[in-house]
Amino acid sequence: QVQLVESGGGLVQGGGSLRLSCAASGSTHSINAMGWYRQAPGKQRELVAGITSGSMTNYADSVKGRFTVSRDNAKNTMYLQMNSLKPEDTAVYYCKASDGLLDYWGQGTQVTVSS
Repeated sequence: QVQLVESGGGLVQGGGSLRLSCAASGSTHSINAMGWYRQAPGKQRELVAGITSGSMTNYADSVKGRFTVSRDNAKNTMYLQMNSLKPEDTAVYYCKASDGLLDYWGQGTQVTVSS
């Protein structure tokens, strides 16, 4: 089992920055891929950024050039640096970890970007 806890969300003005963290605990040795997802009111949850155990990354087109995902395996923590935030980035952001058999989710952290 893997437990995930997100932090770092909040209210920010458009053009501002936030850094989200996702701390993993439990059977962290089994984790390979991790990712950040978000869900805005009335919309489906969508992938924002993913990162493999070898630090290969992929991003949604809407955040390319503005968001950066990274992970510190020694600290069992994944990060999402979000720059040039826009009101349309407003959502609950979730962390996900996969061990190849199961997916684990955090509880989510709210990001609100004002115009």
